Amino acid sequence: MTGQEKLKLALKHEEGPVLFDLGGMPTTGIHCTVAEKLRDYYGLEKRPIKILEPVQLLAMMEDDLKEAMGIQTTPLWGAGTMFGFKQTDKFKEWRTPWGQEVLVAEEFVTSSDEKGNTYIYSCGDKNYPPAGCMPSSGFYFDNINRVPEFDEDEYDVKDNFEEFGDISEEDLDWLRKQVPSFEKSTDVVMGNLGGTAFGDIALVPGPQLRQPKGIRDITEWYISIISRPEILHEIFEYELNYAIKNLKKMHDVLGETIQVAYICGADFGTQNGPFCSNEVFRDLYAPYYKKVNDWIHSNTTWKTFKHCCGSIFPLIPELINAGFDILNPVQWTAQNMDKEELKKQYGDHIVFWGGGVDTQKTLPFGTPEEVYHQVLDCCKVFGKKGGFVFNTIHNLQPGVPVENVVAMINAVKKYNGES
Repeated sequence: MTGQEKLKLALKHEEGPVLFDLGGMPTTGIHCTVAEKLRDYYGLEKRPIKILEPVQLLAMMEDDLKEAMGIQTTPLWGAGTMFGFKQTDKFKEWRTPWGQEVLVAEEFVTSSDEKGNTYIYSCGDKNYPPAGCMPSSGFYFDNINRVPEFDEDEYDVKDNFEEFGDISEEDLDWLRKQVPSFEKSTDVVMGNLGGTAFGDIALVPGPQLRQPKGIRDITEWYISIISRPEILHEIFEYELNYAIKNLKKMHDVLGETIQVAYICGADFGTQNGPFCSNEVFRDLYAPYYKKVNDWIHSNTTWKTFKHCCGSIFPLIPELINAGFDILNPVQWTAQNMDKEELKKQYGDHIVFWGGGVDTQKTLPFGTPEEVYHQVLDCCKVFGKKGGFVFNTIHNLQPGVPVENVVAMINAVKKYNGES
């Protein structure tokens, strides 16, 4: 079956072979180190890995590797990145701190210090302080807080409007340029278009801005959820206005080329429980998600994708009511997230995109046999009566043994009757 046929089964909650996604979205990806090892394992041509997402250094999964692994998703993303520079089809070589040669966007600009820390600059502009830092022993870029201590008396809400606006003709042209190569694809085309991430904490510090202002400190933002909700409503209303206008413009260009649209990556769960109540979610976040989802469902055939890590069992009905079609990553390893109970309570109402294997313990530290059996068990639980797309519990991390990844792949193929 094609990827699109498998997705239709999942969306109709009909049992059958499951779609395998790795690399389609910013939260379903694979670190460049692991992708390189997989290319070696499968005996594929040696060439530098292209970086699809610069914060987490996620790999662009090329066709030969996708075929070897059985992946049937492909990304069609907007030109913008979380660090503000454009990522299109122009790349340059970059040597990572651990010595891997990769290909990055032309405006990917870094520096390093005497301690071995690596810094990255918003919009590739070194005239401003760096927006992110990769510690000497790290594999990702962490946001840097670049604003002074918050002064409520001096605050202007417009300072938190800077990242929102009309999509540029240049960015629309990039989407337009990609369409022909996807029109006849049988893969599931994954749209990460931007502009709908209400309160995503990864974006709050303004990594895409040269010199952010406003409420950018993460602690201050979380305090504002309770102490200044009216300010966050004003920010979200402003964002929503442009989100709907830009979705219309992007749909005019893309049509039905994509099947799935990434709406937001804001997390509402910790390892032990939700970090906000259903009432807070319903008041502060749900109205904006619902308006975006309603517009998409009324005007396109796209399905909407919500990433939300952690222990969120009581919040899942809120996500369903807000109109999301898909939930990722289904972190059943968190507290009160039993696989069987998740499937029983919500499996008929939303597609679980993920939850296929534990990426915190089993995949990095288990044996290939343990990985294989856990994947089969997850597929049997979540795949029952459909409504499941195979992906891991979040991105594949550096250091994961390639043998364990192969065991995961083989288990999916076994479940699908392909081996």
